Amino acid sequence: MPEIRFHIQWPDGQQESCYSPSLVVKDYFQVGETYTVTDFLNRSRESLQIASDRVKAKYGFPCGLAMGQLQKIEDTAQQYLEQPDSKVTILQFQ
Repeated sequence: MPEIRFHIQWPDGQQESCYSPSLVVKDYFQVGETYTVTDFLNRSRESLQIASDRVKAKYGFPCGLAMGQLQKIEDTAQQYLEQPDSKVTILQFQ
């Protein structure tokens, strides 16, 4: 199963490398695109859940790394949710 990292930039300029056990995130994000924090959260939840489910289908257990990454994204996003114009930018896939 191909893994991928997607590099993002939070509204305050902080950059982060995020993990997915599946290329499905490429169906949800485009390099160079900017998403509201809420939209980014929704896309992250859906794509990382699908990625984890694919691992479960193949190996018999969900992907803890994908769920851990989602939790980290959700935790970080909390500080930006009250700012409606806050955006997350997708910098690259690796």
